Amino acid sequence: MFQDKTIAFIGSGTMAEAMIRGLISQDVAAPGQIIASGPRAERGQRLHEMHGVRTSTSNAEAAEEGQVVVLSVKPQVMDRVMLEIRGHLRRQDLLLSIIAGAPIKKLADGMAHAAVVRAMPNTPAQIGQGITVWTATAEVSALQKQQAQAVLASFGQEIFVDDEDYLDMATALSGSGPGYVFMVMEAMIDAGVHLGFSRRVATQLVFQTMRGSVEYAARSDKHVAELRNQVTSPGGTTAEALYHMEKGGLRTVISRGIWAAYQRSIALGQGRKRSEELKL
Repeated sequence: MFQDKTIAFIGSGTMAEAMIRGLISQDVAAPGQIIASGPRAERGQRLHEMHGVRTSTSNAEAAEEGQVVVLSVKPQVMDRVMLEIRGHLRRQDLLLSIIAGAPIKKLADGMAHAAVVRAMPNTPAQIGQGITVWTATAEVSALQKQQAQAVLASFGQEIFVDDEDYLDMATALSGSGPGYVFMVMEAMIDAGVHLGFSRRVATQLVFQTMRGSVEYAARSDKHVAELRNQVTSPGGTTAEALYHMEKGGLRTVISRGIWAAYQRSIALGQGRKRSEELKL
């Protein structure tokens, strides 16, 4: 699928490295087929030493080489980077963006390029356990869709959607989701310390409880509400804890938080800064 093709990463940060690692470890592409660009030569040297890929400090040079060009820069530098590589993509090339909140129209207009895939991965991609929601413009060919799917599946699961609106939803639910999980884990660990466990033991208990619960739910054919009921004996300790969590509005707070993240993702796509939103 990628024979005689080069995959160019414009931006060589953490997510780009996760994708590079996945592509190589899953034998989707060889190191020699990958080039990554970024402003720091020392970062490029590290990527070369770790993964054997080619690197450059010129975004335009990397884009010129790639037939699949992955845009993996921070949103705040996106406009400048698009100006640097505009005109360096050929009509038959594929542009794949993982920039949060960057709508396809802005990418296509900014790059003067029609074949665009927009994707929203999440941080567990760094260990090959990510999940990515993605969509594509009508100009993306069947082969290019297969190429995009192969790239995204190399570091976790992927879900294709035919409506770009789902990308903002995915940003709020799965893209930002690890942050919610980490906060719950932090609260549980702190509670364990408050009970009297050492932080080391509390952390081990919470990590394995989370890991085991997720895997158990994933393997079960039951709704998560049924699984919760299985461990909630009448008048027992779990029932007492859940009563206080519900009384404190935990379910509502989580739902409202995810909704707020969704609204923020839409605002970012419209180019609104946080200070402008507060004035509305």
